[in-house]
Amino acid sequence: MPENQISVVVAGEQLTIEAGTKAWQLFSETPDVIAARIGGELRDLARELTDGDEVEPVAIDSPDGRDILRHSTAHVMAQAVQELFPEAKLGIGPPITDGFYYDFDVPEPFTPEDLAAIETRMRKIVKEGQKFDRREISDDDARAELSDEPYKLELIGLKSSAGDAAEGASVEVGAGGLSIYDNLKRDGSLAWKDLCRGPHLPTTKRIPAFKLMRSAAAYWRGDEKNKQLQRIYGTAWETKEALDDYLHRIEEAQRRDHRRLGQELDLYSFPDELGSGLAVFHPRGGVIKREMEDYVRRRHIEEGFEYVGTPHISKEGLFHLSGHLPYYADGMFPPMELESSKYYLKAMNCPMHNLIFRSRQRSYRELPLRLFEFGSVYRYEKSGVVHGLTRVRGMTQDDSHSYVTPEQAPAEIKHLLNFSLSLFRDFGIDDFYLELSTRDDSKPDKFVGSDEEWATATKVLSDVAEDSGLELVPDPGGAAYYGPKISVQARDAIGRTWQMSTIQYDFNQPKGFQLEYVAADGSRQQPVMIHSAKFGTIERFMGLLVEHYAGAFPPWLAPVQVVGIPVAERHVDYLYEVARRLKARGIRVEVDESDERMQKKIRTAQTQKLPFMVIAGDQDVEADAVSFRYRSGEQENGVPIEDAVQRIVEAVESRVQV
Repeated sequence: MPENQISVVVAGEQLTIEAGTKAWQLFSETPDVIAARIGGELRDLARELTDGDEVEPVAIDSPDGRDILRHSTAHVMAQAVQELFPEAKLGIGPPITDGFYYDFDVPEPFTPEDLAAIETRMRKIVKEGQKFDRREISDDDARAELSDEPYKLELIGLKSSAGDAAEGASVEVGAGGLSIYDNLKRDGSLAWKDLCRGPHLPTTKRIPAFKLMRSAAAYWRGDEKNKQLQRIYGTAWETKEALDDYLHRIEEAQRRDHRRLGQELDLYSFPDELGSGLAVFHPRGGVIKREMEDYVRRRHIEEGFEYVGTPHISKEGLFHLSGHLPYYADGMFPPMELESSKYYLKAMNCPMHNLIFRSRQRSYRELPLRLFEFGSVYRYEKSGVVHGLTRVRGMTQDDSHSYVTPEQAPAEIKHLLNFSLSLFRDFGIDDFYLELSTRDDSKPDKFVGSDEEWATATKVLSDVAEDSGLELVPDPGGAAYYGPKISVQARDAIGRTWQMSTIQYDFNQPKGFQLEYVAADGSRQQPVMIHSAKFGTIERFMGLLVEHYAGAFPPWLAPVQVVGIPVAERHVDYLYEVARRLKARGIRVEVDESDERMQKKIRTAQTQKLPFMVIAGDQDVEADAVSFRYRSGEQENGVPIEDAVQRIVEAVESRVQV
């Protein structure tokens, strides 16, 4: 090959190109390509190619492309902030799901007027078409250039460990050398710069559509002991239409917000007197919680599980034995001192289930042994991530542990996965994909067990996930310290994804607890332990259901299934007799005998999203009938009482999704 030519593979096709060719030249006729994956690594389009490179285009509407777009927009936002607020010091600005943020140290919190001004300045920067220009830099030179940016200096000091110390820091520093991105004006002069690993868009003009959403307080590196910074959230999309669609979804999500609906429907609350992340369920919310628990308890028993119970606290030695204190201490509440011992609130149920297994000799004939409980656990979630019911500090898990022989593990995992999916479908959730979380081989100190054990466990989970026929998404590095896991990701009514069930293969705890069973040949063997929480937690799943249904629960879950509405006071006693007949069939019913007019009572019932209304006037009393009104507003008059009762009972028993 001539010296001035090199060979590269582009999207699977081998090409001979001139030496010195840059990635952008390969994709100059495909305007949606904004970066390249070269040798498996994301790179700027300005990257010069070398002989043997394997190159894949990265489109702006791909997951990687959107991350690059959003991180580039975060840089533009930070530039705009420092132009308008020169005293602002830079924190971290990573891409996140559907958007980005950047943290700033400023004297005063940002106001809505500040955000409007920042957005206006951003549009000016975008229009200027500033170039994102990468340059590598030594640690010492980076410290000199960024000497007035204390948070950047701290990241440089942390370097390869910064990603662990601060969420989002990996976009700026990591293993290897440092780099800075300069925003260059068209005349080549420097407009702004930031410590960053990249890649970025070629120019700011490649940002098609963005919007700043809100500002909030955020502790530096997520630690309450550090200074509180101001975080600005934004979003960016590949087209204006995509942005508009997203903003519409946000409006719909706000309408469905389970925190607001929980208050409006009188389901639950979060009293300050209890503390952050601790919910109380009101009578109506308690109905939903009880229905969920009764249903899932019955289903577990039908699926071969045995119901057990364990205490809320334990001596610390138990959590050392399980490995949680060495690997999970930050997620647990501080210990309590009692009788010269330290006690911990339990953050998980598995160690106690191991004690139940170990309480007597076990035979291979007992396996699979399936233990299940509604276990209350307590986790010290940082205050910045606590969110309604979906991220709490006190929670109840529908937690189970299966003890199996290694040969039984694939069938048991398949059983657990099918069980979980069937539960979701009964609750009206039927759009799923799976995520396979595996070990991060670059961080062996964060995981226990041999390479062979991890390989075996990962293959078993992977095979079951692939056989399910569902979409399977890899999650490298997301495994628990003791083994890989499958998680069920469920999409709700407006397409948002929620992590629900987890199924984890654990070869570590049986070893630590010295769990054994007597095999058919009389030898003592170690079982495999499989963790599974179907809902995840009752709290999180209820939050999902409230938002999925926008508070309009199907009849079987609704706290009040029927309300009787009299046309006049003289019809109240008649409706109480109707209510008696409904209650005899197990229906939750109330009669509205308030002083409000009938139409106001109907509007109240619709606001409360009750499934059915039975209305009675003079003609209904004479005909032993009711006017039957649905949540949708449809109404049938003159429906015989027995017919109305039967319709309601059938809707509840068949779990119709109306």
